[in-house]
Amino acid sequence: MENLQLIKDCVATRIPSGEVVTLSRGDEFSLVQALGGSVTLRNNSGLFRIAGDHLDSLGEELKAHLIEKFATEELGGEFSEDLVWQALRQCYDPEIPVNIVDLGLIYDLRYAQLSDGRYDVAVQMTLTATGCGMGPTIAADAKSRIESIPTVRQADVAIVWDPQWSPHMISPEGRKMLGLD
Repeated sequence: MENLQLIKDCVATRIPSGEVVTLSRGDEFSLVQALGGSVTLRNNSGLFRIAGDHLDSLGEELKAHLIEKFATEELGGEFSEDLVWQALRQCYDPEIPVNIVDLGLIYDLRYAQLSDGRYDVAVQMTLTATGCGMGPTIAADAKSRIESIPTVRQADVAIVWDPQWSPHMISPEGRKMLGLD
């Protein structure tokens, strides 16, 4: 948990409501999580997610460090279902340091090849809690990650509630990361 002070105003998402807010220059925070291209900050007002395009509000030195940390392998090459799963493993719940695949949030993944050789991808996912306002943010992140694959034309990510998520759906890798085993 690194302490920091914002060097300029910054758009953020309040966790768990999903409300978009503006954090002010000079506000002090603890860095809670830095995964998947975004950071989660905490102060007396609560938890906030700052997307990658607003990292400059944290200062150039920390921004450079985070960009280096977030550097992921290019999602190029021949299309495969594994490549889509790899893209989804770069998405995180801002409160839990485990990717959405290992959390067991992905229920279905389908794809269809188009006549031009590109692919459309459809994903059904859930959230750890039905009242989580971060759902649209997490789904948009998943959509963006999938669409960053050069051979994907578009992705549709739908949030579903059946079956209801439970901790038993966390993968063995996720359980290790969370210290549950």
